[in-house]
Amino acid sequence: MGYAIIFSGQGMQHPDMVPWLTTDGVMREACQRLGVANWRDSLTHPEWAAGNRQAQLLLTGSGVATWERLSHALPWPDAVAGYSVGELPAFFAAGVIDATTALDLAECRSAAMDHCAAATPGGLVGVTGLVGPQIQALVDRLGLAVAIDNGPDSVVMGGPNNALAGVDSAVTALGGRCTRLKVSVASHTPWMRDAGTAFAMALEPLAMQRPRTVLVCNASAERIRDVAHAKEALAAQIDKTVRWRESMEALYARGIRCVLEVGPGNSLARLWNQKFPDVPARSVDEFRHAAAIIRWVLAHAG
Repeated sequence: MGYAIIFSGQGMQHPDMVPWLTTDGVMREACQRLGVANWRDSLTHPEWAAGNRQAQLLLTGSGVATWERLSHALPWPDAVAGYSVGELPAFFAAGVIDATTALDLAECRSAAMDHCAAATPGGLVGVTGLVGPQIQALVDRLGLAVAIDNGPDSVVMGGPNNALAGVDSAVTALGGRCTRLKVSVASHTPWMRDAGTAFAMALEPLAMQRPRTVLVCNASAERIRDVAHAKEALAAQIDKTVRWRESMEALYARGIRCVLEVGPGNSLARLWNQKFPDVPARSVDEFRHAAAIIRWVLAHAG
């Protein structure tokens, strides 16, 4: 029983996200690293907001800060998972790393990915309405890869910009829909292989702790049981498909009674509600105050 916490990935960041979150503690440190005085003002500039380093630092920092605020009034979650860069605050919430380490890793991760993107500029596009064989035929024909598996007819494709240029017309011709995401790197695809290797080397000497609760990783949808597996999982998801559909199924199998998405927007909560309507999910971005979030979780978690 109990509840699960899931942390959002980049692409949905906006100036009014988590409206009650203040610029102190972890968020002040994130701003100092980014060289900005007010992260909300900075997010009003689309190009800045879409930058890989900015997005990864802000999503990690805001995820950590949000959970720090909520965790004081909530019981320990039964399970935790993070979507893409959301794994960094998820590892914090599970007790594997501390807040400063989470920000350090966000900087390291984004720098390694940006280095790959400089050699092969790319991005991500969300595709819905197509089934497995159509999706596989499309990525093979266009020279792309499935970056994220959200469901049987919902994936994120990634690859070089020249290959992504042909996605819109190809998907429309097959009766599907696509949306270019506000992400400037081909995350979770083979074009990030060098970044995965570099990040694994950076993780090797770090001190981490064994997860204090069930922690489900992106790359395998398996439970992380020790520090060695935690490091392997964090590095693997950079250049391998995020298996979010299977990750959700692993959380559901825990018998949880509700799910709270921590991060901007509510795309993960909506995806969960479509798949598991018997277990309600909400996002922190749907509430105006932290107290309302806490009341909702306590009312549903049992």
